[in-house]
Amino acid sequence: MSLELDKRCPCGTGLTYGECCFRFHSGAQTAPTAEVLMRSRFSAFAVGEKDYLLATWDPDTRPATLELDLGIKFYRLDILETTAGGPFDDFGRVKFQAFYKGLARGVQEEDSSFRKVDGKWFYSAGEVE
Repeated sequence: MSLELDKRCPCGTGLTYGECCFRFHSGAQTAPTAEVLMRSRFSAFAVGEKDYLLATWDPDTRPATLELDLGIKFYRLDILETTAGGPFDDFGRVKFQAFYKGLARGVQEEDSSFRKVDGKWFYSAGEVE
């Protein structure tokens, strides 16, 4: 699954996918902050970039495999709160709401933690509320 580069990015920045999260999904750049990584991971769920999701998952908590539910479509992300996670931090937290529809409809609210390893941000864990 993929998204056309000139379509609006699912992460909610208002930029096109080509201007926004595609650069991370393609490996051209790494996310400079925990919030940018969160946005790129949301977009990866929305466009089915399973390999990117695994590659940006903390090696200490990453599952061996990941199966995406093809009956669920993520379509909107709201960032509620960000703590640390900046370019000079080693840890960060992003609280967000991810809206979905399809076989089920709803919103998942999560408080996620991130850590930087060798200058690169990784998703560590999330607590669904």
